[in-house]
Amino acid sequence: MTTTSDKVPVLTIDGPSGSGKGTISRAVAERLGWHFLDSGALYRAVGLAAGSADIAFDDVDALARCALDTEIHFQDRPGDDPLVFINGHDASDELRTESCGAAASAIAAIPAVRAALVEKQRQFRRAPGLVADGRDMGTVIFPDAAFKVFLTASAEIRAERRYKQLKEKGFEVTLATLLREIVARDARDAGRAVAPLRAASDAVHIDASGLGIGAVVERVLELIRHGS
Repeated sequence: MTTTSDKVPVLTIDGPSGSGKGTISRAVAERLGWHFLDSGALYRAVGLAAGSADIAFDDVDALARCALDTEIHFQDRPGDDPLVFINGHDASDELRTESCGAAASAIAAIPAVRAALVEKQRQFRRAPGLVADGRDMGTVIFPDAAFKVFLTASAEIRAERRYKQLKEKGFEVTLATLLREIVARDARDAGRAVAPLRAASDAVHIDASGLGIGAVVERVLELIRHGS
């Protein structure tokens, strides 16, 4: 049964693009047996849907309608990113391209689009718990979350990780281009007027630059175990 009760525990993991928050969030969710929300995929999905409908990114009203009307469905895959269906179409691979990420970052700065997606994100809060990955999970979407993490890594490390991911998927990319795009996206996300990328005041900061996935996962799980 679905519930949005504030009694359902939530762990938010916010951070910049490429910090590893998606991988960590999914792994923690699997260990806990909780649901997983990849909020960035929602914005990517809206950006992709808008592009397919030839909606200009300066047409705020049309983008907001697109955010409200687009049907987005996640299908979990143990050990891998969930499949994402947009209006019934499997768009999982398309959503992981850098161009789609740039589009998501652009529309995420539009207040009407963010407002349209708030309730869609909160609907993921259901028993036994939720791990929510994004940029404003702990500050805007789930400010009452019992557990909050802000995950960071250097821009260089994040570019290298992204480069390896995309090359493994067969995309033609360069490390220098990815680094420039990550730095530019960081600036956009931190500088936007609505829900800028920032750590919640009660979030635990983790710098994952020199840590492996397993070490970060264990550190996050320790926060849950100790209730702080």
